[in-house]
Parts: sequence; structure tokens; C-alpha cells
Amino acid sequence: MQRRTVLIIALLLPLQIILLQILKHFPEFVEKYYSFGFYPTLSKVSRYLFGWVPFSVGDLFYLLIAVVAIRWIYKNFYRLRFEPIRVLLDITASVSVIYFMFHILWGFNYYRLPLHQSLQLKSDYSYEELLSTTKRFIEKSNEMHRKLGYADSIKIDIPYTQQEMFKKSLNGYKNLEKEYPQLTYSPRSIKKSGWSLGLTYMGYSGYLNPFSGEAQVNNLIKTYKFPVVACHEEAHQIGYAAENEANFIATLATLHNEDPYIQYAGYIFTLRYLINEVARDDEAEYFEIVKTINPGILKSYKEMRDFWDGYENPFETFSKLFWDNFLKANNQSRGIMSYDYMVALVVNYFEDKEL
Repeated sequence: MQRRTVLIIALLLPLQIILLQILKHFPEFVEKYYSFGFYPTLSKVSRYLFGWVPFSVGDLFYLLIAVVAIRWIYKNFYRLRFEPIRVLLDITASVSVIYFMFHILWGFNYYRLPLHQSLQLKSDYSYEELLSTTKRFIEKSNEMHRKLGYADSIKIDIPYTQQEMFKKSLNGYKNLEKEYPQLTYSPRSIKKSGWSLGLTYMGYSGYLNPFSGEAQVNNLIKTYKFPVVACHEEAHQIGYAAENEANFIATLATLHNEDPYIQYAGYIFTLRYLINEVARDDEAEYFEIVKTINPGILKSYKEMRDFWDGYENPFETFSKLFWDNFLKANNQSRGIMSYDYMVALVVNYFEDKEL
């Protein structure tokens, strides 16, 4: 009886994969019945359950899984020689269960409607529109820099603790939900990661644990990006799985925040994406417009680059390759490069809005 159950569960893995390939052709169904139906309730329950715990319950879950897996391999290694098919079935059945739980608890959000459709934005733009938006963001970022009372050449450090920035991140979402109720974020459940050093060596600023619904931010990040990363991970929590979409929602959440330092972080974060896109289209124009950015802002960008350069290692390349393939396997056809879609969202959202 037990072997039959293992066989059935193992056979469900390829069936799940086939069904997901079919499901990606029905994003409206996923949006209505999962992303706006089942998931919001599930997400709130998990955040109420684990949000008050000062450490990551999900990280303990990962650790437990690793210990159980190592123990199982140790106890069953000899079976590889005598029962290779049964061992393979056991492993496949375990993967099948984890694969199922991942999608039920969060992963189906990869198959929802693209954000530009749900927010009724265009998905393409001209180079002229990109250049115009970039110049507007440069002007606004420089203006914010001066409004905060700093000389153009001074790098601004956000004067809050990481816990204070977590709390302040809610304000932006509260204001944002007035325009887009689907972006409501409550309750808050975001924490500093206990694996921050490992995350840094892998090249990541944060992550969402899909099994516990907890958002984690790399607490070694001491730069302007910290509040933006917090808002990015919170966007994942409310069901926006695509990295580019979470980046755009983080832009909206920081720019809608009433705190000027959080706003400033959001402006220069978004500006960096815009100027990088200009560089890809017209390198000569890029070098011209960079001259118009306050040196203090450029120093913030350098600080961020220096931080990551200090932890550069071969494992990061492997980690990014794994993540790229993971995204492609989960309906993100361009993998890591799909982050560039955020620029289209920014250009079209701010086309007829004041900064």
C-alpha cells in the first residue's frame, strides 16, 4: 500500500508540470480565482501566524528539510546499489509534494495577468519617451536631494534603523491602495534575514519564503536600497511573483510614502534603471545625462556597487544562473533579464503624472 502511494505521488509530478504548461495560457483564470481569490486569504493567515515571531520560521523550515534530507541520504545510500528505482521513486515523490505545496502556497502567482494589463498600462515605449522620463527623474531626484538639505556633492544616508524602515514601508502601501486597491498590504510581516551573509555571497538583497509567507531582507545592506528592497519583498507577499513587477510596485510604494527619505530612495532606485536602459540604447546620450545627476546620487550608486564587489565570488555566478533558469521555468521567459520590463511600467505609468 505504501509503495503504491509513493508511486502515485511520483507520477503526479509530470502531471503537475503538464497542467502548469496549460495554466499559463489562462492568466485571467489564475488572476481571478487564485491571485485575487484564494491567495490573499492564505497570505494574510500566514502573516498573522508568523509575522509576530522575531525570527524567520520559514528559515527553520528550510534547515529542517536540509537535515531530514541529509539523514535520509545517509540511511538510504546503500539502497542506490540494490534498489535504484525505488530510491528514484522516493525522491520523485518528495519533489512532487514540495512542488505542489510551492504552487498552492504562492507559486501560482507566476501565472497571473501581467501587471501592465491589470493596471491598464501600455507595455511598450519609444526611446523618446524613455529619455523624457529619465530626464524628469533626474530633475526630481536632484530636487529631492536638495530639499533634504544636502549639498549636491554629499551622499545621503537614510537616518533610520532597519526596523524603522520596515515600519515606514507601510505608509507607502496605505497611500498606494487608494489608487490601486489590489495593492493593499496588511498585516506586515517582514524581517531581517538570518542568512544575510550567505545571501550577500549569492548576490541577493532579499527573498520571500513561499512556504511561510515571510519576507526577508538582507540586513548587511546599509545603503539607500534597504527601504526599496523591503517594499519589493512586500510586493511578493501580496502575490506579485515576477521580479520586474515587484520592483515597479516597490517604486510606487516608496514614491507614495510620505517620508522624504523613503521617497528619495525610491527616486534614485528607479532612476538607476532608467539611465541603464538609456545606456543600452544610446551610450553617448547616457554619458551626457549622467553629467546632470548630482554627484551625491552617483556616490550612492558607487557605494552600492562597492558593496556587491566586495563579496564577488564564483558561487554568485552559479546562484544567478540557477535563479535565471528558475524564473524561466516559472513563466518568466526572459529570466533575470525580465527585470527590464520594469522600465516599460515606469515610463507608461508616469507619462501623464507629475513627479
